[in-house]
Amino acid sequence: MDSSNGRNGSGDEENYNSREGKKQYHRHTTEQIQQLEAFYSECPHPDKNQRQQLSRELGLDQKQIKFWFQNKRTQIKALNERADNNSLRSENERIHFENLSMHEVLKNAFCPSCNSSGVCEEEKRQNLQRLRIENARLKEEYERAVNFFTNYTGNPALPFAGTEPSTSAPGQQYLSQHWSTSVTHVDKSVVIETAVAALNEFMELLRVNEPLWFEAPSDHGRYTLRRDSYDMIFPKSNQVNTSSARFESSKDSGEVAMSATHLIEMLVDVNKWKEIFPTIVTKATTLEVIDTGIFGGLLHLMYQKMHILSPLVAPREFFFIRYSRQIHSSTWVLVDVSYDFITQLQDSVPTRSWRFPSGCIIQDISNGKSTVTWIEHVQVNDKLSTHRLYRDFVCGSQAYGAKRWISTLQRMCERFAFSNGLIATPTNELEGVIESLEGKRNVMNLSQRMVTSFFEVLCMSDKLDFPNPSEYQNSGVCVALRKSDGPHQPDGFIVGAATSLWLPFSKEHLFNFFQDEKRRAQWDVLSNGNPVIPVAHISTGTHPGNRISVIQPFVPKENKMLVLQESSIDSLGAAIIYAPMDLKALLSAVKGDDATKIPILPSGFVISTDGRASRGSNGASTSSNTGSGGSLLTVAFQIFICRSQLTTQLNMESVATVHTLISSTVKKIKAALDYHD
Repeated sequence: MDSSNGRNGSGDEENYNSREGKKQYHRHTTEQIQQLEAFYSECPHPDKNQRQQLSRELGLDQKQIKFWFQNKRTQIKALNERADNNSLRSENERIHFENLSMHEVLKNAFCPSCNSSGVCEEEKRQNLQRLRIENARLKEEYERAVNFFTNYTGNPALPFAGTEPSTSAPGQQYLSQHWSTSVTHVDKSVVIETAVAALNEFMELLRVNEPLWFEAPSDHGRYTLRRDSYDMIFPKSNQVNTSSARFESSKDSGEVAMSATHLIEMLVDVNKWKEIFPTIVTKATTLEVIDTGIFGGLLHLMYQKMHILSPLVAPREFFFIRYSRQIHSSTWVLVDVSYDFITQLQDSVPTRSWRFPSGCIIQDISNGKSTVTWIEHVQVNDKLSTHRLYRDFVCGSQAYGAKRWISTLQRMCERFAFSNGLIATPTNELEGVIESLEGKRNVMNLSQRMVTSFFEVLCMSDKLDFPNPSEYQNSGVCVALRKSDGPHQPDGFIVGAATSLWLPFSKEHLFNFFQDEKRRAQWDVLSNGNPVIPVAHISTGTHPGNRISVIQPFVPKENKMLVLQESSIDSLGAAIIYAPMDLKALLSAVKGDDATKIPILPSGFVISTDGRASRGSNGASTSSNTGSGGSLLTVAFQIFICRSQLTTQLNMESVATVHTLISSTVKKIKAALDYHD
């Protein structure tokens, strides 16, 4: 359907002025369009009398009425034809891959009367698998109860026979229990069919703008799906069957400082995928490799956990199919779609997150750069589990939307270019302290591990809440106690605390405040009001605030202790993450020694817009992304307690200490910013 039909169907009428030799357009009012739409739903083909009646009621010419109905019928016909074409294309692909699957089955056919495993053996295997899954589920519930009881009362509990202490998330525990071997029970032909249908839908969403997408009026450049048009072209049932479930959809694009070939190689590698989105993806695992290119692309079954900004934001977990494919010599596409293969094994808990065809298309341009267009489309049920501070931001599709993926990808690709010397670093007297490119790259890798570790523990799933009476602007304090889970953290027990609050300042203002080394003593409780000495800077982006800093705090009798800090800012928010670092350990990292064993215990600040619309001078609603309104700040600390067994007294003292520390820091921040609530 050409663009003129789309405009007319939306309320534009085209008239020809013979005197001026130009075409003139008349835009109908909203009331006129509503009445025309209502009449069309009852009678798509009005006769002359009906058109005359509409002309009198709406104050339009009969020709305008006639043309509007013609254009509307043409628009609906085009939508129906497109839906039919998509359906036929998907059916064709399904039959094709079903044929391939049948050939594969025939190759492995066997006779039941021979020495092959019969139906009874297969039933026994499936029953045994179900029992193992149920047993693992019960163990997981028991472990969570034991951990909670032990951590927050200090009383030891006897372990369940055959279990080990667990520090992983429920979804990750499930994976380790049930996906250590191949996913032999998953019907690969159905997986292939689902992946192909998802790719077709994704390409159609990229190809069509109107009537599928419309630009959000309060946020220029952010596009959202028009649900009625989408449901007409891609009809499907709801996957999250609760009354509070809602849809989120967004589309965004941008230029990134990485070639398309290199970028797709990083995105299809699950470990690099997690590295390139450290502030979004906290866990990612490939469960099964279904195809490595035989059917024209890479096809994986995956698990992913996403979490951002604050413990008050609910995480999202997905089991999904990932299909990546080269569709042109310089164009690649990566599509994710949820696939409920878990319910094939047991009666699982209903899902709270479902991913419709989402992902990105990458087009190589020149000079080692590429253009990326991202689409996010999910159905979720997390409104009630998200604190009211972040509810506007999350429910406005800004938290996990396409813009966040694009902004993070741009920042991390730029960081990668700086680490490899592909972009000249800005001139700064502290930039040359670490001279070699290899030394800078080693420190950048160490800092990335610090940032990744911070956001992995920020979820605080087993937290203990100390609520604040004024929850609208301050969440209170969340405290979590855990045992370190690897050599990259101090060996022993760690207590973490976090609080989130609203402040009437832009994200840029808060970011500049926390990054200013001269003002650090105003909020850093541990500095005791003493100034710090900047030792070295390493740029990680063209923005002067995107950098890694090595800072020497004034701590009596601790002249060999430094602070490693990374600060970053983009269009949606900012973060300042830091950790104390032994001088000897940092020097060894600069020299190229193995830095993975250096223990890191990061703390920091996460800043985001509040997602609330503010009123401009003309009374129009504007997005807070423009810098007006306020920001949401999360303050998070981690403190090492002890290596030995916890006692009740030590446990309660540590909780009280970290609670006091974070409360005192918040008071200092407000005082330094001259804000009194």
